[in-house]
Amino acid sequence: MLFVHRREDVAGRSSPDHIVRVRLSPGDPIPADAVWIDLLQPTAEEDKLVERHLGISIPTREDMADIEPSELLYQEDGARYLTARLVHRADTDDPGIAACTFILKQNTLVTVRYDDPKAFGMFVNRAAKPGGCGFTAEEVLAGLFDTIIDRAAEVLQQTGDRIDSISRRVFALGPQERRRKAVRRSDEYSDTLRQLGLHGDLISKVRESLVSIERVLLYLSVAYRTVKVSMDIREQVRSTLRDLQSLEEHATFQSSKIQFLLEATLGLVNLEQNNIIKLFSVMAVIFMPPTLVASVYGMNFKVMPELDWPLGYPMALAMMAIAAVAPYVIFRWKRWL
Repeated sequence: MLFVHRREDVAGRSSPDHIVRVRLSPGDPIPADAVWIDLLQPTAEEDKLVERHLGISIPTREDMADIEPSELLYQEDGARYLTARLVHRADTDDPGIAACTFILKQNTLVTVRYDDPKAFGMFVNRAAKPGGCGFTAEEVLAGLFDTIIDRAAEVLQQTGDRIDSISRRVFALGPQERRRKAVRRSDEYSDTLRQLGLHGDLISKVRESLVSIERVLLYLSVAYRTVKVSMDIREQVRSTLRDLQSLEEHATFQSSKIQFLLEATLGLVNLEQNNIIKLFSVMAVIFMPPTLVASVYGMNFKVMPELDWPLGYPMALAMMAIAAVAPYVIFRWKRWL
């Protein structure tokens, strides 16, 4: 799909308020005043159309998947190529990393992507509002990266709220929680470990994305020193870079918290297992003395005076009962149970 963003014409002249998004059909030419050309899952014909219009080479999906910095940040034929990795499907249980290439050529920005991160839709809505976006390629690129950072902050905030909820549940020690059945607690622990794993995976992808974007912004901040770019754009890039670095620290903190909760949950699981083992050990201790008494009177010796005693059987039962109850009372008194 090929989308073109250009100034809205009002009464035959360009409006200074906002830009509009137009989806080009096959065979439609690219407007000469296009500020932003967005290629979403482009076909070969759409790639060639943009290449002819700007005199550039559109990277393939395999080129965008390269991890070497020299293949992701470079200049060719008067155009700057910037490839960043963005998080998408962050609201699902299967988040992913999508490579997106930004191409700056004269006063036109070209974005090439094969996935649809939510930040792009957010920026399109913002740019359609009066004063929501500038009219140069550099301004559009700066605003787009600013929206991407805002989206990353939103994802980290939502994940942080979920982690706090898990933390409260893990360390809940009220009477109701203590009276829950062991099977239910086991299910809760399994669900907690699964959620911690999912949140940890999402945060690691966000951190990977932030590192990728940081490389792009550092490259831009250096490149803008040698070209005629307004101080407002340079300051916006530096401000976005500072926000990104603070988000990286926040993501690191959340990763540490997830690791702590993971260890705490595993510790609670071990405590539950120890309680079960302790219960079996106590039961073995309780039934050991009665077993000993029964074993003594089950021996086949001819001379055993109690065997001919009328009260021998009640005495044996009483001894077994006392031998079973006494350890239980002692364990309760010692608060071992």
